[in-house]
Order: sequence, then C-alpha cells, then structure tokens
Amino acid sequence: MFALGYAVVARWWEQALHWEREAVWPRRLHQIAGGNAGTELERWRIVGRDSVVFPEVVAVADALLDPALAELAWQDSGAGQPRPLPADGAFCRRLGERVGRGWLGPLAATDYGGPLTSWMGAVIRIRRGAGGPPGYGNDPWWLRQEHQPASMAAQLRVLSKERSAPGSGTTWRSAVPAEQRARITSLVNDAEEQLTQLRGAQYGKTADAAQQLLGNLGHAATLIEQAVRETAAAALGAGMALEDLAHWARLPTDVLAEALPDHRKRQPEKSGERVSGGRQGVHGP
Repeated sequence: MFALGYAVVARWWEQALHWEREAVWPRRLHQIAGGNAGTELERWRIVGRDSVVFPEVVAVADALLDPALAELAWQDSGAGQPRPLPADGAFCRRLGERVGRGWLGPLAATDYGGPLTSWMGAVIRIRRGAGGPPGYGNDPWWLRQEHQPASMAAQLRVLSKERSAPGSGTTWRSAVPAEQRARITSLVNDAEEQLTQLRGAQYGKTADAAQQLLGNLGHAATLIEQAVRETAAAALGAGMALEDLAHWARLPTDVLAEALPDHRKRQPEKSGERVSGGRQGVHGP
C-alpha cells in the first residue's frame, strides 16, 4: 500500500516541473537545500525527492485505503453502465483535495498508464467481476516493475552520465513526458489492433479479402508513421542527436528533420525531400 502511494507521488514529482500551480514542493526543496537549490536543481531534485514528497505519499496511501474513495472510482467508471474515466472525475478531484491541491484532479485523471490509473482499473474490474489484462491480475496493490520509481543512486548515475554525454545517460521515462509516452503507446497499440484483425483475412471473395487487407494495412501504416514521428520527436527533445535518430529510423536526416516541427523551428529551411502525410511518408516510396 505504501509502495503504491510512493509510486503515484514519485510519478507526480516527475511531472511537477510543468505544474505552474505547484508551490509546496519547490519551497520544501529549497529548504532542504539550505535555502536555495540554485544551479544544482537537478541534483537536489534527486537527493531531496523522498523527503520532500513524504507527506503526500502518506496522504495518498491513506486515501487509497479509504473505501469511500474506491466507491468514487467505481461511480466515475459508470458503475453498472461502463464508460471511460472522465478527466473531471470525483475520485481524482477528491484525491487532489486530500493532498492539498484542489487543482490536481484533472492532471491525475489524464495521466494514463501510470500506477494510479492501474489501481483504479483493478478496483473497477474487481467490482465488475471482470478479469485483468493478460499477464496482470486484479490485485490493486501489485506494483508493476515499470511503475516502480527509480532509486536515488540510479538517478545520480544517470545525471553523471548525462553531464558527460548529453542524451546518453537519461532513461526514457525520466526524459520523455508521460503524455508523450502515452501517445506513442496508443499509436503502437492501435496499429497492433489493425494487424491483429487481419488474421484469417485471406479467405472468401478476392475483392472482400483485398479490401480488408489493404484497408487495415494502410491504417496500420499511417499509425506506425505517426509513432515514428512521435518517438523521434520525443528522443530529439530528450537530447539525442538528429543524425543518430535518422540512422536508427533508417531515414535520410533531412527527411526526418522535415517530419519534426520542433526541429524545423530551430533550423534554417532546408531543401530536399519532404515527408508527406500519405503512404510514402517516413517509410519512403
């Protein structure tokens, strides 16, 4: 229970630099650093994290044990009439209030793929009597490996490597925002779904088989192209060199550069092949 609360809050800590309304944690961090974290902010965010967020970890763990909050998650899911969890759900709104941040609810509710939404999903599936995803189960307190916060020692090693070779020492989760990771995951999952639907498609009338194959393959290709762009953009934003990304994606550097709007803003306009929105796209002719 405490480990899950810690994982939830540690994930918030990763995102808090982008929270304009967060005022409590910066004040605590500067106090721990002796008054001012100064130019060593990255290091102090690693060293001071557990101390700074401890009150919120306790509050979240306590909230997740509260049957009344579990009932709110159930109601947000539509109870007997299932529906997607809303961004303004009562559960996350109340959880934000429990940690002294009434504005936090929508941010927590839309952090898909994290330990909090996993806990909510397990609680809801238990109430519905439904099974969990393959390989997972319905224990709401089970913490997946990918949700376990990085240790202080591991983060300090990453910081040291990053300072000696920018981009090489970071971890994907620490360098790429959660919403960007969620978009990539969604695109890959959607492409996989399109391909899964083609099992057994090569039967029946020729026109019907060809229509389904080409339709689903075309849709999957578009989704994969979007996933390539999102992944390259995320890696570029994390400090990786464009030339390396182009090599890994098996694309000419100028083609990949044209596909990334953020890179185009930083670079002079280049001539050459452009990435279209059609089939040719980043995959080439």
